[in-house]
Amino acid sequence: MRPHLLNRLAAALAASMCLAPSAYADVELQDDAGQRIRLAQPARRIVSLAPHVTELLFAAGAGDRVVGAVDYSDYPPAARKLPRVGGYSNIDMEAVAALKPDLVIAWKSGNRDAHLDRLSALGIPVFISEPHSLDDVARSLENLGKAAGSDREGRAAADAFRQRKRELARRYADRPPVRMFYEIWDKPLMTVNDEHLISDVMRLCGGVNVFGKLDQLAPTIGVEGVLAANPEVIVASGMGEARPDWLDMWKRWPRLAAVTSDNLYFVPPELIQRHTPRILEGASMLCEQLDTARRKRRSGG
Repeated sequence: MRPHLLNRLAAALAASMCLAPSAYADVELQDDAGQRIRLAQPARRIVSLAPHVTELLFAAGAGDRVVGAVDYSDYPPAARKLPRVGGYSNIDMEAVAALKPDLVIAWKSGNRDAHLDRLSALGIPVFISEPHSLDDVARSLENLGKAAGSDREGRAAADAFRQRKRELARRYADRPPVRMFYEIWDKPLMTVNDEHLISDVMRLCGGVNVFGKLDQLAPTIGVEGVLAANPEVIVASGMGEARPDWLDMWKRWPRLAAVTSDNLYFVPPELIQRHTPRILEGASMLCEQLDTARRKRRSGG
């Protein structure tokens, strides 16, 4: 970043602190990395560094405080009109500086540490969003609402999320377990372990992740590993709303349990891979798919 832009941003930040309305109390938060964040007042100019963060902010009633976001911040539709600051892994630091944010919400797994360190060095508060469970999504709604001064909306969104989760849990709590493989991508072949948010969705539906015990959050695996695990269900995500063609690649192995029972399913990635309230829409789809597999099991089909 050019020095004159750094100086301009530092001056703007100093001015905003001096002009902070005394009517507002300090805001203190703990982010998902365990860091304590303190703001002199609720944030009014927020930059989002991940699509899921943008969606969470809007869901928490803070959409009008978001002044910039990364590429693929496409939900709700109003988010598409926000100024862009690059991609989550390739942030345009000059674009962030030009927006004069008083808070940046970052994604530890997706953003580069060097970028986050630079923002912190400029004196910009950086809040890390890294939900690993469905309960974390609800807490994120509350925290982001508090950060932006939309506490009531954030709490209401969190309560609605928890209620819908409870309803799904009650419905599927006693269903027989189903061994499954969740395929993020085909080349390289990738999945998730039990620490991933997607595995929490699996558990909600009675799914058992056949690769849950692997060490990495999103490990790369081999075809031989899938064949050895012999999952009863394979669920893929891919890109966008279209079912990926490579899901049918598994039909090359007709003795694979998921193929024998025709249990090859698709859930749109934005409904199961984003850490947002819409993940319960993806959970509902997955739960229904696993129930279909159970019915086939009972019928012998």
